[in-house]
This record gives sequence, structure tokens and C-alpha cells, in this order.
Amino acid sequence: MSTLQRAKCQAKAHPLAMDAALAAAVLVCMVAGSFVEPRHRDSVSWALRTPDPLSLVLMALGAAALVFRRRAPMTVLALTGAVSVIESVTGDPRAPVAMSAVIALYTVASTTDRPTTWRVGLLTMTVLTGSAMAAGSLPWYAQENLAIFAWTGIGATAGDAVRSRRAFVQAIRERAERAERTREEEARRRVAEERLRIARDLHDVVAHHIALVNVQAGVAAHVMDKRPDQAKEALAHVREASRSALNELRATVGLLRQSGDPEAPTEPAPGLDRLDELTGTFRNAGLHIEVARADQGATLPAAVDLAAYRIIQEALTNVQKHAGTQANAEVSVVRVGPNIEITVLDDGSGEDETRDDNGGGHGLLGMRERVTALRGTLTTGPRYGGGFRVHAILPVKNRTPGEDPA
Repeated sequence: MSTLQRAKCQAKAHPLAMDAALAAAVLVCMVAGSFVEPRHRDSVSWALRTPDPLSLVLMALGAAALVFRRRAPMTVLALTGAVSVIESVTGDPRAPVAMSAVIALYTVASTTDRPTTWRVGLLTMTVLTGSAMAAGSLPWYAQENLAIFAWTGIGATAGDAVRSRRAFVQAIRERAERAERTREEEARRRVAEERLRIARDLHDVVAHHIALVNVQAGVAAHVMDKRPDQAKEALAHVREASRSALNELRATVGLLRQSGDPEAPTEPAPGLDRLDELTGTFRNAGLHIEVARADQGATLPAAVDLAAYRIIQEALTNVQKHAGTQANAEVSVVRVGPNIEITVLDDGSGEDETRDDNGGGHGLLGMRERVTALRGTLTTGPRYGGGFRVHAILPVKNRTPGEDPA
């Protein structure tokens, strides 16, 4: 820390002591100035003089008032101004008591607003200069009278400049702190969004493959003794589903790695081009699925393609868990104007209501979040006569905020 910075810190820590030191310095300057008298008759020269005892008392009062200039700046200005007026009227020869009033005026200007500075500064200049010109022992045009006018103006201007700079620095500091808070809030928001997205992907992957593993393991356990060949086939499906789950989990968790960690898998995110593979895994688990596509092989944006795949995956997983392998499911992908419509139906008994959003699961909630993020619409609910229906409308292109999503 430099000497100047150390001095500033000490001044902030002990303001009264610094004001006392300033008052002592001002008193020394006023007393020293009171012993010097300029001569202007033939040449510029200086001579010693003896100040009046009243002038010494007024200088001491003005300097003592400066000790409290931070606590009561207006009161100190009024007191030093009164002392200066008395000195201008009675002092002969005149002593530089007005120096204390200039310091007090500077303090007022540096601690108040600009209109107050203008009013107080003009009043002080007028009173001090007017009293010196009108009632003083010197002619009204004497340079001492003009010096009072100049020095009071300089004190007010310097104080206003210091106040403006202090306010400017404070505004910059507040703007920097506000920008820092904004960056931290934005970083927290992005982290929360990324965590939510990863949680959705993990739920979709785990729920789908674990449901398949559960069904195939049950089939294998049921036919292990009587039909070992079918049990082996079911265990093979279990192995394939677990391998796929591990691969997708590895790809998802790879997003959390740091820069120095090994590279994450570069396998692209799944989309509707893998719909046949997805429905094949459910058919291997015993679910009867019919697929109808009328999307004309359109190329979808990556986010829309992934959302459509995950919606179908979660809907079929729910059919597998809640309707059973004996249920029939229908999947349709249709391009309607600027939208892609995804519909998944099943003819389950409808007795299990845990597929509803109020049932505590996260599948429908995750689907709704995906659709909402793309500004689409999602409709889910039981079908008349039994079964469940999932219907999603995803915009292929971004819409304006006021456009109807339907």
C-alpha cells in the first residue's frame, strides 16, 4: 500500500483528528499572514506588522470552528462567516480570517447538492465581499476585497468538483457491483436450467431401459424351467437394454466433465430416425406397437427431433409400466403445416391413474417441460373406454411470442 493510500485510510478512520490537524494548519497560515503587510507605492515589497489582539482572537475562533466542519458544515460556515465579517469591519490592519470561511464553504459544497452549493456560495460571496467593500477600512476596489470574492468562489467550485467526482466514482462502483450480481444470477440460472435438462435426460433414459429390463427379467424368471430357449432370448434382451442404458448414461454424464477430463462420447443425440429401433426394443419386451408416419421425411431441428423422440420413449415406457405388455399401442408422427404432431395411444384398462401429473411421477412433467421449452402444446389424459392418450404439437420453426401455438 502506498503512502497516499495509507494516509487516506487513516483520514477515514480518524476524521476528527484530521480536521483538528487541518484547523491547526489553517490557524498557522492565518497568523503568519497577519504579520505580513504588502506595500504598493513605488515597488512591490513586504513589511512586518503587528496584528490587532481582536484579530488574533477571531482567527482562533475561526480555526477552532473548523474542527467540527464535518459534523455541522452549515453551522461552521455561519460561524466562520460571521467572524470574517467582524474582521473586515473592525480589523485595521486586516488579518486573513476569511481563510477559515473559504475552508468551511468548500466543506459545504463537497457534502451537499449543486443547487444548495450555488445558493450558499453566492450568499457567502455577497456577504463577505459586500461587508469588506462597504464597511472596511480599505477602498472598495482594493485587491484584498477582490481576493475575498475570488477565494470564496474557488472554495465553492472546488467543493462542487470534489462532490461530483465522488458521486461519479460511487456510481461506477455501484454499476460494477450490479453487473457482478447480474452475472452471478445469470450463471446460477444457466446452471439450474442445465441441471433440469440433464435430469430430464437421465429420467428418460433410465425409466425406458429399466422398464424393459424389468419386463424381460420377469419373462426370463417365468419361463426359465419350462422354456429355457425363450428365457435365454429374454436375458439377451436384458443385456442389450442394459448396454444401451449404460451408453446413453455415459453420453449424458459426459456433459458434466471438466475441461481436463477425457473426452465425452461424440454419438449424436437420438431422433425420429431411430424410431424403428426404439419401437423394436418395446416389441422385444412383448408390447404390441403400430407406427404410422406422415412427416414426409422432413428434417427437424435438433431440439425438436430430440424432444419428439423422448416424448415417444416416455409415453411407451408409461404404457409398458402401467398398461402392461398385453396392451396395444399406436404411435403416429404427422407433419401439419409448420408443426409436427406426436400421438401415442394405448388401450390399457385405465385403472392405474399414476400416469397423471398428480401421481408423483416425473415422466409427464418432463414431457411437458420439453414441449414448453419449444413453445409447443402437450395434452395428456385417459381415453374414453380405457387407455391413455399423449398428444404433443411441436413447432418446426420458431414462432413469435404472440402467435397461437395451435
